[in-house]
Amino acid sequence: MTETKSDIHLSQSSQIKGELSFGLPTAWIITTLGETFVWGSGGTPKKGNPKYYDGNIPWLVIGDLNDGIVNESNTKITELGLKNSSAKLVATGSLLLAMYGSIGRLGIAGKQLATNQAIAFAKPNEINTLYLFYYLKYVRNRFIGLGKGATQQNISQTVIKEFPFVLAPLKEQRRIVAKIEELFSELDKGIESLKTAREQLKVYRQAVLKHAFEGKLTTKWREQNRDKLESPEQLLAHIKQEREIHYQQQLKDWKTAVTKWENNRKGVKKPSKPFKTRLMSRVEPDNFNFPNSWTVLELGSLASESVLGKMLDKQKNMGSMRCYLGNINVRWGAFDLAKLKSMRIEDHEVERYRLIKGDLVICEGGEPGRCAVWNGSSDNVFIQKALHRVRFTESYDSGFAYYYIVYAITTHRITKYFTGTTIKHLTGAGLEKIKFPVCSMAEQREIVANLDQKLTNLDSVDQQLSLELNQSEILRQSILKKAFSGQLVHQDPNDEPASTLLARIRAEKIVQESISDKRITKKA
Repeated sequence: MTETKSDIHLSQSSQIKGELSFGLPTAWIITTLGETFVWGSGGTPKKGNPKYYDGNIPWLVIGDLNDGIVNESNTKITELGLKNSSAKLVATGSLLLAMYGSIGRLGIAGKQLATNQAIAFAKPNEINTLYLFYYLKYVRNRFIGLGKGATQQNISQTVIKEFPFVLAPLKEQRRIVAKIEELFSELDKGIESLKTAREQLKVYRQAVLKHAFEGKLTTKWREQNRDKLESPEQLLAHIKQEREIHYQQQLKDWKTAVTKWENNRKGVKKPSKPFKTRLMSRVEPDNFNFPNSWTVLELGSLASESVLGKMLDKQKNMGSMRCYLGNINVRWGAFDLAKLKSMRIEDHEVERYRLIKGDLVICEGGEPGRCAVWNGSSDNVFIQKALHRVRFTESYDSGFAYYYIVYAITTHRITKYFTGTTIKHLTGAGLEKIKFPVCSMAEQREIVANLDQKLTNLDSVDQQLSLELNQSEILRQSILKKAFSGQLVHQDPNDEPASTLLARIRAEKIVQESISDKRITKKA
């Protein structure tokens, strides 16, 4: 026999019921949400009719649910829109439950309002609404697990009505809600303190970076190491000389490669001649505040090379299959090498696209500017066109450049060079215009060492705060588990048992359904 959707839902609900009913107090009972509450859902007035919208009736969509009291919505409908659609007025105090997309998102109607068809609502009855609210928070993940659909997960009212409901005596419900709110209030204060501490860490982190690139972090070091300092003119002369030596070596290697190519041209492209290094010129500081021994250069005048990765083209690419980094593999300060892909790269392209220790790898798109320094863990990893590879001279530390970008992104010193409106990119031309501070190599290394230590310590504290925040959420769920297994508050033998409460609710539902049937018959 073929199993129907209803059979599957019943089977899943039965399993959940068994899990939830284990060890319940004797005065409690396990029933279903459909047996205990009257459920409904809303609808959507025809979008093309302006007479149906901009009225005074709040009309909720899932995005309006805030896991708390809901009084307003981003959209309002008119009485006419309500009348000519399946949208329904929801009574104050009704429980609101998302059925599509964000399954299990909750709200409580703070006043009379309407909803669309993606939100189910339970009408208020004798049961404490907050008891139901916290119960649904407790079982939210189980609801999510019941979601169906390929593009957007959803649950139906049938699933909701069949879902088990742990019913405690009415007076105990009130005690449970009071205790939950007391504990959650204390927990929320702790969480707020942890979040405040994390925000303060961000501010302090930015202050450390600011001091580093204003030279304040190394003020005492400069006083103690005056003999190691170079003048701006000396710094520029060294960088200029190193860039020229690097270019001449590239030119020599290219001529050798061309000679090899001339001897065997079959199916092989002619090696590309290296680009002549851009003439070096000092630029205006652009609101930089730094010591007299520092200067500023655009990246195009500072780096030995700045190369955009190889284009992915399965039809045109030739050569051997080699591993490459894409945008997704670059994190801030690190690389994710778990799932590297491969592309064809020719022998004469190897030196252009290969990474060597110390190269700064920068994202061109996605999150432009996100970067990390290659640690040399492999000599056979290359870059794809979504990435820039920047190689500096011996007089400039790539770690110093990395930390500067981390700082400059947040101060918009780099973002102004991005192109695009909705999707941002950092093109090669934009990258070359970015201004970098330049100081002696000894001072760069001192700054990098300081930042490594200080920021590592800050990251460690931040990770601990993050762990405590996660533990707070685990504690919140633990409180709810105790609440709905009868372990959070004491049981009073004088309380009316849940079975009596459920019998009364059933009787009230029969009366309401009878009245509703008579109204339908009368209209017919």
